[in-house]
Amino acid sequence: MTQDTHVDAIILDVEKVMSKSFNAVLGATIAVCIAFLFISATYGNTISASIDGSESSDSNVPVWERYLEDYKTDTEHGYVLETGTYSILETANEWNSTHHFVEYEIPLEEGGAAPNGLISLAVWRPNVEEGVKVPVIAESGPYFQEPSVQTDSIEVPGSWLGTMIIEQILPHGYAFAQISVSGTGQSNHCMDLMGTAEQLGNDAAVRWLAEQNWSNGNVGLIGKSYDGSTPWQAAMFGSEHDYLKTIVPISGLIGVKELMWRNGSSEARAPIMHNGVYGSYGIDGDEEDYQNICPDYVIGPGTGVSAYLLGSEIFGDYWAERYFLDRVLENYQGSVYLIQGMHDWNVDPHMAVPTINALIDAGIEAKGLFGQWDHDYPDRPVQLYERSDMGGRGGEAFPQMIRYDWMQDLLEWFEYYLQERGPQPGQWIEVQDNYGEWRIEYNRYPPADTTEWVASLGNELSNVGGSLTILPDANSGPVWETEPLTETLRVAGTPRLHVDVTTVTVGGQLYALLEDCYEGTCIHVGHAIMDLRYHAGGDDIQTWTPVFETINAKMEFFPLDAIIEEGHTIRVSLASTGEDYLPASTSSIVTIQEGESSTLQLDTIDRENLEERLYFIPPTCAHELCSSA
Repeated sequence: MTQDTHVDAIILDVEKVMSKSFNAVLGATIAVCIAFLFISATYGNTISASIDGSESSDSNVPVWERYLEDYKTDTEHGYVLETGTYSILETANEWNSTHHFVEYEIPLEEGGAAPNGLISLAVWRPNVEEGVKVPVIAESGPYFQEPSVQTDSIEVPGSWLGTMIIEQILPHGYAFAQISVSGTGQSNHCMDLMGTAEQLGNDAAVRWLAEQNWSNGNVGLIGKSYDGSTPWQAAMFGSEHDYLKTIVPISGLIGVKELMWRNGSSEARAPIMHNGVYGSYGIDGDEEDYQNICPDYVIGPGTGVSAYLLGSEIFGDYWAERYFLDRVLENYQGSVYLIQGMHDWNVDPHMAVPTINALIDAGIEAKGLFGQWDHDYPDRPVQLYERSDMGGRGGEAFPQMIRYDWMQDLLEWFEYYLQERGPQPGQWIEVQDNYGEWRIEYNRYPPADTTEWVASLGNELSNVGGSLTILPDANSGPVWETEPLTETLRVAGTPRLHVDVTTVTVGGQLYALLEDCYEGTCIHVGHAIMDLRYHAGGDDIQTWTPVFETINAKMEFFPLDAIIEEGHTIRVSLASTGEDYLPASTSSIVTIQEGESSTLQLDTIDRENLEERLYFIPPTCAHELCSSA
């Protein structure tokens, strides 16, 4: 059982069921095809020329023409278009890998094994001609050779992604490596949950891979979930270590606190994340288990519990050490291919949006792929089917979400940034809306040319049910709903809900559900949550005079891309908690005050601006699940 088949330790899984009318999908697909052909004919050549700098025939097939290529579209995952010419280099190991230890220095204040760090990794190489040097694609994480997740050997590919790279990318002249982070597998020290020791170990492993005599000096890091967070860590070291040419984070973390807190509110797993979830990794009964007595390991449980009780900025140094994005923006000189599921409930999409814009603004070459899937890879129909739910949780975008061209996309990315050959891939963001349509946003996402749509909770939104007073731990409260829309709204980015409230004590929490309703049926569009101690936004705790003073809670929804059609209504429901968040540690009765400053704000794409975007259709899924969806 691999990392991808076991129930991830950081996932609290739920069973999801879906169904969909094939006729509806077929009709929508035909309509999109007609629109696509018109747009492609009108804008395709101009766009291609502007991206490539010419109209030469040696460029990659653009994404809007991939549907014409001979992709395998009835399989369990995507494939590259052409098989590489190199076989794997055979070794004494039956899996044709070699195992290595990389030494690195751990600061003495880290305790444990300091200063003598050891990182365990395995390498698979192609059998190339003498003198030919190859780049390395690496995956770094805590799951390799861990009994708790049943990956018994570092020499065996410990993830589905690793297997795919070895089978499909390695034959094109690439090595692959999988790295056990500190305190896991055979790597020594303690499992410090993305702290300093882990960061230094990742950098040391990447440097070692770049310096081998068979390596061309270029390394790329890729991975999903925890393994999608380690690329951000390695990228923090920047220009001093320019061997890291590209990273491909897939639903990874830009920071640990950012995973578990939103607007000050705590996820259920947050208080136990360090020791309760990952603390057992590396503890296997041998004499090296004493190395788990590290300062961060000792204070780990206290950080989560204290942050929940007293505020998420408590133990600020602990969280700052585990926030990566600021140092990436300051130091990194490579490229980023950022991949995110817009319905990922495990690693929420605010890890990617508006992170992609921050990368662009920092001058980092970046591309985004944001589809309506859950915590998964873009090209696996079975997993995307099982984890996509109707009712606004991705099901409406299946099967258009399946990207059978994704492995080819990765190969083209690595060809340019690691092999230093071929045309540069497009620097854009491919975004899918909640009904399945794919489009290209060329400059940034959320886009810069949106128009703000505003509705008042006292005027445009009428109260259709629920008390205006929300009791602590209540799962229901006031509900507002618009009149039927007179035009279709295309919402992109992070909607805001500003709500005037009074509380009985300094505390309380609000959960907001945003829905699209039509003829008695509502589907999820987005949700938001806020600990009212952070009602002004940001990380600073606010104070106010309970009962007498009205505060304005500036809630921000998780990023979304949704179409709400003409004739539909928008419904907003409030409660004290929801999703997988904990009730407020500072429970309080919250009373909603209707007024002009209580508003719902949506960023919309104007009809006039639609023609500036290229809508396209990926290779069409022919898997049996797609025809039955």
